Amino acid sequence: MCADKTDMHPDYRSTVFLPETDFPMRAGLPQREPDWLARWERIGVYDRLREKQGRVPFTLHDGPPYANGHLHIGHALNKVLKDMVVRSQQMMGKDARYVPGWDCHGLPIEWKIEEQYRKKGLNKDDVDVVAFRQECRKFAEGWIDVQREEFKRLGVTGNWADPYLTMDYHAEAVIAEEFLKFLMNGSLYQGSKPVMWSPVEKTALAEAEVEYHDHTSHTIWVRFVVTDVRSTGVAGDGADLRGPAGAFTKIDQLKAATVVIWTTTPWTIPQNRAVAFNPEIAYGLYEVVAVGENASARPGETVILADNLAASVFTAARVEESKKLRDVSAEELGALTLAHPLHGVEGASGEWDYDVPMLPGDHVTDDAGTGFVHTAPSHGDDDYQLGLKYGLKMTYNVMEDGSYRADLPLFGGEAIITAEGKEGPANVSVIKQLAWAGKLFAKGKVKHSYPHSWRSKAPLIYRNTPQWFVAIDAKLGDGMGEYGDTIRARALKSIDELVAWTPKTGRNRLHSMIEARPDWVLSRQRAWGVPLTCFVRKGAMPTDPDFLLRDPAVNARIVAAFEAEGADVWYREGFKEQVLGNDHDAAAYEQVFDVLDVWFDSGSTHAFVLRDRPDGTKDGIADLYLEGTDQHRGWFHSSMLQACGTKGRAPYHGVLTHGFTLDEKGMKMSKSLGNTVAPQEVIDEYGADILRLWVAQSDYTVDLRIGKEILKGTADSYRRLRNTMRFLLGNLAGFSEAERVDPAEMPELERWVLHRLAELDHTVRKGYAKYDFQGVFQTLFTFCTVDLSAIYFDIRKDVLYCDGADSIDRRATRTVLDLLFHRLATWLAPILVFTMEDVWLSRFAGEDTSVHLVDMPETPADWLDEPLAQKWEKIRRVRRVVTAALEVQRTAKVIGASLEAAPVVHVEDAETLKALQSVPFADICITSGMSLTADPVPQEAFRLPEVPGVGVVFEAADGEKCQRCWKILPDVGSHGHDGTCARCDDVLG
Repeated sequence: MCADKTDMHPDYRSTVFLPETDFPMRAGLPQREPDWLARWERIGVYDRLREKQGRVPFTLHDGPPYANGHLHIGHALNKVLKDMVVRSQQMMGKDARYVPGWDCHGLPIEWKIEEQYRKKGLNKDDVDVVAFRQECRKFAEGWIDVQREEFKRLGVTGNWADPYLTMDYHAEAVIAEEFLKFLMNGSLYQGSKPVMWSPVEKTALAEAEVEYHDHTSHTIWVRFVVTDVRSTGVAGDGADLRGPAGAFTKIDQLKAATVVIWTTTPWTIPQNRAVAFNPEIAYGLYEVVAVGENASARPGETVILADNLAASVFTAARVEESKKLRDVSAEELGALTLAHPLHGVEGASGEWDYDVPMLPGDHVTDDAGTGFVHTAPSHGDDDYQLGLKYGLKMTYNVMEDGSYRADLPLFGGEAIITAEGKEGPANVSVIKQLAWAGKLFAKGKVKHSYPHSWRSKAPLIYRNTPQWFVAIDAKLGDGMGEYGDTIRARALKSIDELVAWTPKTGRNRLHSMIEARPDWVLSRQRAWGVPLTCFVRKGAMPTDPDFLLRDPAVNARIVAAFEAEGADVWYREGFKEQVLGNDHDAAAYEQVFDVLDVWFDSGSTHAFVLRDRPDGTKDGIADLYLEGTDQHRGWFHSSMLQACGTKGRAPYHGVLTHGFTLDEKGMKMSKSLGNTVAPQEVIDEYGADILRLWVAQSDYTVDLRIGKEILKGTADSYRRLRNTMRFLLGNLAGFSEAERVDPAEMPELERWVLHRLAELDHTVRKGYAKYDFQGVFQTLFTFCTVDLSAIYFDIRKDVLYCDGADSIDRRATRTVLDLLFHRLATWLAPILVFTMEDVWLSRFAGEDTSVHLVDMPETPADWLDEPLAQKWEKIRRVRRVVTAALEVQRTAKVIGASLEAAPVVHVEDAETLKALQSVPFADICITSGMSLTADPVPQEAFRLPEVPGVGVVFEAADGEKCQRCWKILPDVGSHGHDGTCARCDDVLG
């Protein structure tokens, strides 16, 4: 479409307007991106955006990552999504603030320091607690600096110079202040109940700190001997079961039976206090008739089991023949008293010589086991709740290291879980004692999903310990009852009425969790964190009214001390006396040294970030919280509970959740499998923009796959977009306002492009507002590759290259290219932050300019022209038939280029034919000539099934090839300039 050089004609190459740009074909992103990062920092892009006046604020509040290691691909996904939200909101006219933050306290960091100690053969407990805390602080500071640079390398904008840290003195003071609000509103209490406990880390864990892995456990079926049967008052208790002699009643029959339970935690048997049954389940009395080899069951014994489970129990016990004697009613079960299976065991010193009641419980099922649940209130929530209801005694047999208390008969000092996270001898010891006592009915092993610490990866246990709780159903007289008078009520109402959920399934997940959750365990038995800043009266019981010291003046002194010196002052000698002052007798109070659950720290960030910072929000409520789906039980959850207790409502207006990252096969990433993808590796090979484009191309609402082949596909999409922008830059060289053409003066093709821009402006803004980055990208990618590259650019190359500089068509085209440039550069800037900066600076040089300092341009509503769009849809459909027909001729080597053709196009529909005749359809099809006719489509014509009523008959173009524009026209050679057509001759003057 520009001149070629021949021996017979002049060389016209210098007379055409070929694209001119320094924008390189090869991006070189890994090498060039750091320069743009340095430039943004140098010109202060983030701060300059904050100076824009009159904008509505938009605040995405950063969920703080732990400062304890290099970033993984999940971090990259999370931060890139956040950045796309912030940048798109900013470029749509908001004041979009983003303050990055870090979670600095808690077990992840403390565990790293302990690991360093263990390698040196040192014990943490031998080190001064403040010195240890200082080491934790230093460790966190180091990783914050590392992670900050890694996040910035992803192109993430934000207030990196002044992030928030949960270990800053002000943050620690506010966390303590927020905790003290629970102290003062009466929801804080000390209770003794089973919590998820890590014997390895010697601390309670929150549900968010627990992960589930397959684990092989011992499983046992245990006999509980019936020692007494109270009369139920039901007729037939004394019914004759032995005929006329009348020697054996129903009660006698039950007294001779045993109740069989099943458990996968044999170590909890010494803590048993009851056996639970479900009145809705059908139970029966069964006799063992015959047993197999090595069976623990005995012929002639009678056992009570759930009917639906009897067969499976007998299979496990190697019972070869059994028979059901009769049904056993719920009334009868409730009348039974049992003996603990270790009752009377030699060496037990009477430890287990107590009665075990049978109690009804809705939690009992007949899905697995025996239909009876051994109940240890100190080691399970269902068990604990049943114990509360019926006044069962709690036990304190298990120590913080996961071993039995030293003076427990038979098992003293034995470990359930060792310090290395392995199974200790406790399970086997209990099983052996049950066997020697004749109470083991059967045993085996089962592989099942079991809770583990997500840090040490060691198995966990439920353990009864004194802990500090927030009662989420306590009525709060705090004057903030607009959404309810309890934390649970406020949270559920916030979820339903105050928060927008993306995707909407997030609402259901958090709602169900909060609806069913128990009280919040706040305390951790660790050293690195914000302490529970409270005092308890010596000798008082937790139920006593004066057990906790509640004094606003003391609270104020604590907060002031933390503000000045940080939370370490809590551990300084004499601090108790200092803050209690002359108001209280320090000797009468004990200082609490547990630290707060780290989720309380991050749950309080709304107070010291959103509420207190100048770049926070007026009401301390964020527009958006954005994290992975695991945070429904983590940060979203703890922030909701914490704010509902101290603010009366949720601290966010919106919540967005994303899935996890998987490898290309959909497998979870694991170092052991060797299928991890490190962000830095992707950046080193492709650049951060390719990683960002992978995020934008993916559906983040589900789990996302990434790997070499996927990244290759992403890089290919990137190249096609880059070529689109390069075409714009090349053909806009030297464009000035003097060239600009008003839309009313433009040809229809240009006005159709403007219509598409108006449609896209609506789609892009709506997509960004809904955080639908995949939808935005796919829409723009399709527009660039189909509407522009394959249609508009292809058609307009001739006008751009060969028309005269003053041609209205060329000026209109260049005007549209300029409009396209400004929109595509800004629409794509939130995704491809580096590339669009490169595009922008290739056209607008200057130290102070950046695409990230401008907004998406407003698009006039009158660009929309539906009748024109409908007309051009008809034109494009016919064009598809023509181009397909010419491709057949090109493949057959009849022609080499479409300009060698002048086809005859048969169109049956009169309206479509009229539309084609009103435009230069030959130019639109990039042919040198075109005949349009309403004649019937001949048999030999080319057709496309999806475009009925249109046929194309190939005809070769008539005439000579213009040496400047390459069109084949009859008039070539008849003008003043040798070998040119009329248009080119006129341009040459």
